[in-house]
Amino acid sequence: MNKKSRNRFRGNHTAITRKLLLQSIGELIAYVAALLIFAFIGWFICSQFSWYGDEPLYQILATIRDFLPQIIVILAFIGWIGITYYNFSRATRYLDLIVEAAAQLTTHQSEPIQLPPEIQDVQNDLNLVRERSLRNAMAAKEAEQRKNDLIVYLAHDLKTPLTSVIGYLTLLRDEGQISEELRQKYLSISLKKAERLEDLINEFFEITRFNLSNITLEYSRVNLTRMLEQLTYEFRPMFLEKNLHCNLNVPPELVIRCDVNKMQRVFDNLLRNAVNYSFENSGIDVSAVLRDSHVIITFVNSGNTIPPEKLSRIFEQFYRLDTARTTASGGAGLGLAIAKEIVERHSGTITAASSQDRIAFTVTLPVS
Repeated sequence: MNKKSRNRFRGNHTAITRKLLLQSIGELIAYVAALLIFAFIGWFICSQFSWYGDEPLYQILATIRDFLPQIIVILAFIGWIGITYYNFSRATRYLDLIVEAAAQLTTHQSEPIQLPPEIQDVQNDLNLVRERSLRNAMAAKEAEQRKNDLIVYLAHDLKTPLTSVIGYLTLLRDEGQISEELRQKYLSISLKKAERLEDLINEFFEITRFNLSNITLEYSRVNLTRMLEQLTYEFRPMFLEKNLHCNLNVPPELVIRCDVNKMQRVFDNLLRNAVNYSFENSGIDVSAVLRDSHVIITFVNSGNTIPPEKLSRIFEQFYRLDTARTTASGGAGLGLAIAKEIVERHSGTITAASSQDRIAFTVTLPVS
């Protein structure tokens, strides 16, 4: 329960207590007033008759008349005890109902919590907390299931490059008369498979150490223009593999204040994502513009349009667009989730949009 919910719940509790107290006072006042009215009516009726001293009823009425204040006080005290007990029992019943309702907060039953109308506000708050708790539990369960599935997928993918590496190295060991050309080919394939194996192992490390709450920032000033230029240069081998061309449109000497290493990781993830999901022989546009006190960095590539239902979940942990698990580009589904967390820790925003075979990621950061 967050602070806002706790304050609202505390406010409802105070209102219920005040209501019960006012009801008790009102009932006691009404009871005493009824006693006084009853005594007055009784005195008025009795005064209409002539009484004789030897009549038993007269003796009783005379005794009541002589001790009327004391009798009223005693009856008022008895009434106060009865009213207090009744309201205390009612409050205890409300408490029991709230305790029973609290036990339903983590259950998966579909029926909402039902409480008496007098504590309707508490019922609404408990139902709200229960729905939020169940929603968070379901999201955590889905994330855990995706994580477990991904580990199984990665473990399966480890076998393919490992088998290839072992197979080609065995050939190089056993074939003494192998030609130099074939030897270089086998070594090249083994190296490529070993690099893929390293990437997959790094994915495992990423999963095991992934904890967004541990992200801390070390701010420094950095030339964003130089950072993006260097990043796109380092991606040139990946661009060549799919015959992609990168267009960089950034103002000269654009300086911002950020955690350089972590922000570089954000841009690396976005550019890598653009390469993996771009059509061959297409282009990637990277641009930055200064607007007021913020800088807006955009990564745009040509690729299959992302459906809205997938686009809304693209920043979730362990969520991958490509469920086919291609070993060439399959990732752990952490890159965009980590990028989102880093950007938000910088008091910025990151969004995704896709239409007409165009995919765009936009990062907005404060300049300082």
